Amino acid sequence: MAHQAERCEIIAEAGVNHDGREDRALALVEAAARAGADTVKFQTFDPEELTTAAAPTAAYQSAAGQGPTQAEMLARLVLSPAGLRRVVDHCRAHDIGFLSTPFDIGSARMLVDDLGMTRIKVGSGELTNLPFLLELARLGRPLLLSTGMAQMSEVEDALGCVVFGRLAGSEGRPSIAAFRAALGSAEARPILAGTVVMQCVTQYPAPHDQANLRVIDAYAALGVRPGYSDHTLGIDIALAAVARGAVVIEKHLTLDRTAEGPDHKASLEPDQMAALVAGARRVTEALGSAVKAPVEAEQPNIAVARRSLVARRAIAASEVFSSDNLAARRAGAGLPPARLWDMEGRPAPRAYAADELIDP
Repeated sequence: MAHQAERCEIIAEAGVNHDGREDRALALVEAAARAGADTVKFQTFDPEELTTAAAPTAAYQSAAGQGPTQAEMLARLVLSPAGLRRVVDHCRAHDIGFLSTPFDIGSARMLVDDLGMTRIKVGSGELTNLPFLLELARLGRPLLLSTGMAQMSEVEDALGCVVFGRLAGSEGRPSIAAFRAALGSAEARPILAGTVVMQCVTQYPAPHDQANLRVIDAYAALGVRPGYSDHTLGIDIALAAVARGAVVIEKHLTLDRTAEGPDHKASLEPDQMAALVAGARRVTEALGSAVKAPVEAEQPNIAVARRSLVARRAIAASEVFSSDNLAARRAGAGLPPARLWDMEGRPAPRAYAADELIDP
């Protein structure tokens, strides 16, 4: 059976675009569901665990009016555990998957143990935080790793950390050497096959000419499920990633791109998200099979568009076939033109009128 392209999961990244308001978080769930996204994702963190009091905001964050420090910004963007539970219930009610990126192990355990989250998304900034990544791996849930700002060697060490955490559990002694050995083991393959690794550029918005979608190919070669977390403007780069083989696409969703907040400007509004979902479905369908063969739609046209061997002129019975009395013309289904060389030198079994198909 011909291999068909895997359906691409579309994750609507609500992130912190709720601006700390539960009603907006619920509205983002509804917008993501209406747009046809498979999953809506948030971010869960304890500001005191995530940043120091004096850590500055990024340029794009301060440009969005978020103040001089990350702590000040993050304090305004927290959803309470009770609020998150209502978000999870709202996802169930609207038949859309729930995800949230944890930024500390307490948040991760709350999401997994209390809210029943079945997968864990890891943000780009945590890819090199291997002690945290090891704790996440030991929770036993499939991971989705964003890889913005990373070297390939850092991606490989992160994957080795994940494999080590699954294989060694809480008993193994962690080290970079142990992670690399784990990544090279035969036991790594099923763990890697269940891990999503997402190409990403950590800038908001990201320049399209720095998206480097060919990295998706490199991730597929590692034996993982490749994806793309898109921060470029519009939807065309994300659709190109689907065509490149990404099986997960993540894209920020907002209710209003002009709203104040760090991520609104680089996000899609609901109608754009719906266009992304529809486009991704069409691209996946268009990828189809890697087996080259006539498809159903073109079968009726084979006899119309292809040439067959016919009598160039009237041919008498027993006359020897040659290029002088045979021609390749559109005349319905008959012998393919390549049979000319087989027919040359043979006597005609009967008489043929001009333009008549040569018998097989």
